[in-house]
Amino acid sequence: MKIIKRNGAEVGFDVEKIVNAVRKANNEVSEDNRLSEAQIKLIAEKVTALVGDLNRAVNVEEVQDFVENQIMDQKAFAVARKYITYRYTRALIRRSNTTDGQILSLIECNNEEVKQENSNKNPTVNSVQRDYMAGEVSKDITRRILLPRDIVEAHDEGIIHFHDADYFAQHMHNCDLVNLEDMLQNGTVISGTFIEKPHSFSTACNIATQIIAQVASNQYGGQSISLTHLAPFVDVSRQKIRAEVREELADVGVMEDTVNRIAEKRLRAEIKKGIQTIQYQVVTLLTTNGQAPFVTVFMYLGEARNERERADLAMIIEETLNQRIEGVKNESGVWVTPAFPKLIYVLEEDNVREGSRYWYLTELAAKCTAKRMVPDYISEKKMLEFKVDKNGEGHCYTCMGCRSFLTPYVDEQGKPKYYGRFNQGVVTINLPDVALSSGGDMEKFWQIFDERLELCHRALMERHNRLKGTLSDAAPILWQYGALARLKKGEPIDKLLYGGYSTISLGYAGLYECVKYMTGKTHTDPSAKPFALSVMQHMNDKCKEWKKMHNIDFSLYGTPLESTTYKFAKALQKRFGIIEGVTDKNYITNSYHVHVTEHIDAFTKLKFESEFQQLSPGGAISYVEVPNMQDNIPAVLSVMQYIYENIMYAELNTKSDYCQVCGYDGEIQIVEDGGKLYWECPHCHNRDQSKMNVARRTCGYIGTQYWNQGRTQEIKDRVLHL
Repeated sequence: MKIIKRNGAEVGFDVEKIVNAVRKANNEVSEDNRLSEAQIKLIAEKVTALVGDLNRAVNVEEVQDFVENQIMDQKAFAVARKYITYRYTRALIRRSNTTDGQILSLIECNNEEVKQENSNKNPTVNSVQRDYMAGEVSKDITRRILLPRDIVEAHDEGIIHFHDADYFAQHMHNCDLVNLEDMLQNGTVISGTFIEKPHSFSTACNIATQIIAQVASNQYGGQSISLTHLAPFVDVSRQKIRAEVREELADVGVMEDTVNRIAEKRLRAEIKKGIQTIQYQVVTLLTTNGQAPFVTVFMYLGEARNERERADLAMIIEETLNQRIEGVKNESGVWVTPAFPKLIYVLEEDNVREGSRYWYLTELAAKCTAKRMVPDYISEKKMLEFKVDKNGEGHCYTCMGCRSFLTPYVDEQGKPKYYGRFNQGVVTINLPDVALSSGGDMEKFWQIFDERLELCHRALMERHNRLKGTLSDAAPILWQYGALARLKKGEPIDKLLYGGYSTISLGYAGLYECVKYMTGKTHTDPSAKPFALSVMQHMNDKCKEWKKMHNIDFSLYGTPLESTTYKFAKALQKRFGIIEGVTDKNYITNSYHVHVTEHIDAFTKLKFESEFQQLSPGGAISYVEVPNMQDNIPAVLSVMQYIYENIMYAELNTKSDYCQVCGYDGEIQIVEDGGKLYWECPHCHNRDQSKMNVARRTCGYIGTQYWNQGRTQEIKDRVLHL
């Protein structure tokens, strides 16, 4: 068994420390109030059993809570008071400096919780350590000075989650849709240097990667760009190459069709070079927070403005898919699955059926998904139904990063606008905690639910007010040079925070566990589903109420829990104990998803979840878990066609692993040993994570740096849907 110390370091569980701590408290009371040695040993044994039952590493506070309760069970109240007083005194001492221990453990790379906090950040790298160190200072300031005490306490208890507190002290926002078109067509400024409109496709791609890196360094969430914004530069290169070919062959006197044929061949090479630049730059760039940019690339033929541009966009999409199928080489020279950029492919009438004009691209996308887990899929059909603006027109557009969607917006000229918009931040409500706090009383549930939602409302206003008054000078690439706006120097960004231009997100997690506790059934059961939908609708109603109150676009968001799924589960176990089907896992379910252990086929799951996705307008994504599908592309295409007809946004989770020790190219397994989960090669039994490449999708993005114990258990528990 393992225990996590206060500085985050993970060490072996030592029962003698419990015995010694109780003895110290015991020796400070009068003899007639003391515990016997047998009672002390019994306390230690019971605490050991409780720790073992959790089947995960526990932290010091949890162990001390167990000890406290066991002393009370022995009716040794005087000893309990001494033990509690000792804990309180030590807590006061620690509170005088909350960051030193955490920072030192980061530098020494022995903070297990931080090491597993983000599956795309390597905590041994200096740049990541620097970001985490700065984050610890920011969190300390946020907790002590910037946030109200009750919000901090609710966050600590796992009642809500105040996301990205490590960036809150700075005036930074969450995620955005980069207006790449404006920046490329009208020029931009990067690090004080003016970048004019590019004169070739490859140059446009190179500039795009620099923009991606700059944007990532000035916000903390995901970002998205559209390949459509690069498409006009294909023809720029085409005309340039044609002129060069004509000049080269002027003395030969070749026909124009020959010139065009040679030019198109060279143009293909130019497109390959440009896409290669994006793929390799994105995976090799390190932003100021020590990781590759969390960037999503959008592939939507319907965005093209004419047939020429659509055909050129198709060439870009084809090359993008081909390069992703190939993958990137790891340090051993083996082709593996990269985490970024995330790809999204739009299913539309021109590509979704065999015989349609761009069916070949859809077949290629299916092959790519089977091998590399991307692209994910947006249904143009369903999105046009769901995303309707005030003029009654439906729109299809990409999410910001992995799943955060903007709400429909029409500018002052009556035109729809999506690129250049952003999200102000997220606060997530722990739905299972609401249910458990009610004790199953339905009237009490709705009362507590409203109290918790109001707490989230206040926390979200803290995020909004933190951004208010921010000057455009804080991030020129965003606010002055086109990524999000073209504001003047010294101009506040305030006007972009109101009226629906940007969104702010009420996140939610654990709908399954909430419904399970309140009804005794999973939300897929027809008798429990109405309650689940009413919970979703209630949160939407609150967002509308707040929007009317503040003129800020509050939106309901299916939170992509990564490390927080473990945090919430631990908090529930601490507050309510182990309850079968509700708190007996070391994770809670993301957003509205069907529980990972529930046996359900892919098509039924997608159809069921589509209703809930519609009630999550601020963002959500559904998935189906599938085996290796590389030899069954028709089945992948069938799922894709079902997505087109039934759900707005979905993905297929496949497996893509490699063992560097023995060369095994298959699924790396998760095994349990001593109450802890390990990744292990089934061929050579290698457990050294630095000598294997594992890629799993955990919250919209693909993760490649491993996960905490709660998320690892969730991955292990997943059942196949196909």
